[in-house]
Amino acid sequence: MADIEELVRELSPEHRKEALDFIAYLLQKQKRKQGEPLRQTWAGALSRHRDTYTALELQKKSLSWRTG
Repeated sequence: MADIEELVRELSPEHRKEALDFIAYLLQKQKRKQGEPLRQTWAGALSRHRDTYTALELQKKSLSWRTG
C-alpha cells in the first residue's frame, strides 16, 4: 500500500484540502473517544426529595432546576 503522503500528493489542491479536513475530523473523533470516563458524582444527590416527589415529578423538577 502506498504511503499516505504519496497518495495525498496525487490529489488536486481542492481534494487535498478535503483530505486534510477529513483527517482533522478523524483526529477529533479519536480524542473524544479517549476522553475521561463518565463520572457519576451526582448519583444520590436528589435522594432527599424522595418522600416529597414521585419519580416522574422529580425528573421534571430536576429538569427545571438545571435549565433555570
